[in-house]
Amino acid sequence: MLSVIPVNIDKLEKNTLDMEILRLGMIAELDAVNLYEQLAAKTDNNDIRKILLDIAKEEKTHVGEFQTLLLRMDAEQVKELENGKKEVDEELSK
Repeated sequence: MLSVIPVNIDKLEKNTLDMEILRLGMIAELDAVNLYEQLAAKTDNNDIRKILLDIAKEEKTHVGEFQTLLLRMDAEQVKELENGKKEVDEELSK
């Protein structure tokens, strides 16, 4: 299932526009990863599966590129990612 961009980019505030662009890029790349991995799981053709999974891996790299830029711009995002990691670590250590 592909995402629908939930906002009109033209209506975003200038001070958050670049961060929203990066987040939308991440959404598009994650959609691509999901699509290619789902297609790979459905095909019986090993060549097609191999190429789809290779492309999905490349899309994951793109997610990392967008995320790296976002984390340079959004200190709150950095903090909340750390909080999320701590919560998972605490829950799984129970």
